[in-house]
Amino acid sequence: MGNLSILSRSEIEGLGPPMLEELADSGIHEQFLCDLTLKHVSMLPEPNTTAVADRLHLPRVLTEELLYHLYREKLIEMRLQNAVGSTRYAMLDHGWDRVQRLNAQSGYLGPAPVSLEDYALMMRLQAVPSKPASLETVRNAFKDLVLPDSLLQTLGCVINSRSSLFLTGLPGTGKTAVSERMNQALFGSIWIPYAVEVDNNIIRVFDPHCHRPVPERTSIIEHDRRWIEIQRPLIIVGGELTLDNTDLTFSETAKFYEAPFQVKSNGGTLVIDDFGRQRVSPRDLLNRWILPLERRVDFLTLHSGKKIEVPFEQLVVFSTNLDERDLVDEAFLRRMGYRARVEPPTAAAFSEIFKRTAKARGVAIDEECLRHVLKRYADENRIMKGCEPRDLLNKVNDICLFEGREMRLTKELVDLAWGNYFGTAHGFAPEVMKFSHGLHG
Repeated sequence: MGNLSILSRSEIEGLGPPMLEELADSGIHEQFLCDLTLKHVSMLPEPNTTAVADRLHLPRVLTEELLYHLYREKLIEMRLQNAVGSTRYAMLDHGWDRVQRLNAQSGYLGPAPVSLEDYALMMRLQAVPSKPASLETVRNAFKDLVLPDSLLQTLGCVINSRSSLFLTGLPGTGKTAVSERMNQALFGSIWIPYAVEVDNNIIRVFDPHCHRPVPERTSIIEHDRRWIEIQRPLIIVGGELTLDNTDLTFSETAKFYEAPFQVKSNGGTLVIDDFGRQRVSPRDLLNRWILPLERRVDFLTLHSGKKIEVPFEQLVVFSTNLDERDLVDEAFLRRMGYRARVEPPTAAAFSEIFKRTAKARGVAIDEECLRHVLKRYADENRIMKGCEPRDLLNKVNDICLFEGREMRLTKELVDLAWGNYFGTAHGFAPEVMKFSHGLHG
């Protein structure tokens, strides 16, 4: 481990990972870095020190060391050195032969990796936000939802403890919306590496589909650019989840590993949506994660069979509309940390949700029309759900768009949207039968 071991969380948050001063501080074998440098040189049309350093995300002075090592091994040649000290290079035949062998072993061509030890240290340093969630920050995270205060209090405790949450409720009551917003109450950003190196294997961690970089800092102190600052990640997985997805994925084509989704969610929130409807049984999934949930470490397997230990530092939410007793036994539930059930809204809460949704969409609505909506629920003895104002207004919008109407809610539009949403019979109107009577003589 290099210079990360002497840092505090506040120093990491304020300054970022310190820039490398020596190659030895990287925790990566120098030969591995030389091989990666050679591959970058082979891909650049006019390789020079600055361009290679930019590809490696390493300081230029350390990149010069790696390039000089390749020069001494007669893998590359020096072409010229310009005024700013950025030497130009060219590949030699021996270098091309080496690159071909390297690409057969690994196709990774990205920033220099960090060590597994440094990754684990950084994740544990940043796992707990420096500021705990307060009632104010929790209310702000859920400000667009109408939720009871008791649920907000429970969610605040879950967020600060970073315990797992088993969230249940009928379909359409807002479980997914609640799960998604929990991450917004986690303070601050985190630093993650582009990739991690283990036994000459690359595990890619940064995923632009899952991670949102924050704008580059303007600071006189440079940071280690092998790390990227991101918003605390929110990763949601649903019915597509299998046990294979929870381990390293090795690409036979690219010849490096992709980190599983739970690693990509470190420092943020992982939501298992529609728990119980995955392609793996709930019991098997919980058996897979019962140790990580308790000890905050996970074990992944390289294709060599070697097990590696990685941090399991995220808030985990299991969201389901199935009966929890049908999914897991009481012993599992005790290890869940927290349990909460999202109940259907009251008439008053439903009215507030409807008004907020209509306002957000610029739809004019009056109290008489809203009372008509509530009456329809009462007449049909139908349970109100938090998602239905949005869904009904979507149907109203479709009707207005089709008929060229102004977007203003009326009783007639409510009834049309109601029938389209909850279902209605479509038959022909009664026809008047006309008969022709002949004259009988």
